[in-house]
Amino acid sequence: MNTDKRLCRSRSNRTLAGVCAGIADYYGWDPTLVRVAWIVLTLLGGSGILLYLIMWLVMPEAS
Repeated sequence: MNTDKRLCRSRSNRTLAGVCAGIADYYGWDPTLVRVAWIVLTLLGGSGILLYLIMWLVMPEAS
């Protein structure tokens, strides 16, 4: 089984950098649910901001 599915930042459905939309596209989830989960993670300890910045730097942008 050869799939060309890659985790990339979204160019079309972005709010800030496209990280949440890229994760949602990869797993087939709703981008709004990923964004809400990211906000909850951020409010519960602040690690969401650090993870978002790391993902922004590591994830390539979709072509």
